[in-house]
Amino acid sequence: MSYAAFKIRIYAFLLDYLVIIIYGIFVVGTISFVFRSNINPLFSSSPVTAELTGFFMMTLPVSLYFILSECSKWQGTLGKRKMGIRVVDGIGQRIGIGRSAFRTTIKFLPWEAAHFGIWRLMLPTDFSEITVYVILNAVNLIILLYLIIPLTNKKRKNVYDWIAGTEVVR
Repeated sequence: MSYAAFKIRIYAFLLDYLVIIIYGIFVVGTISFVFRSNINPLFSSSPVTAELTGFFMMTLPVSLYFILSECSKWQGTLGKRKMGIRVVDGIGQRIGIGRSAFRTTIKFLPWEAAHFGIWRLMLPTDFSEITVYVILNAVNLIILLYLIIPLTNKKRKNVYDWIAGTEVVR
């Protein structure tokens, strides 16, 4: 069992991001268009409502794609499968749904934190502008760590792999 090179993991994520973009186009292009009169008020009434709507329309389905794919018999998303890599636990076994959900939650935490900040910049909120900018800068720092950490260890483990006890292997 060899550890997946960081470059291969990036390529896999880019392929998965293509899946996310296709899903996003579907959501925006069809569901949002057909139900526009019902959905538009959800994105303009309050930051909390807008964030929750976005979470249920985008973040949750995308997270479920990663969670269910990585704990499946294929042990990876379409991008990982195409690149010949898979997610395993510390002894090389398939991960369960709980560990997969935990890994995905940590992986996408910066994404959701960015949504939190952006909605508070766009709509009236009790948060000060400086607080929102601190949150958004923290997100940038976390993303930078997600890009650097795999380059610092032999197993190419990322922050969410260390925390969830997973590895990505060839």
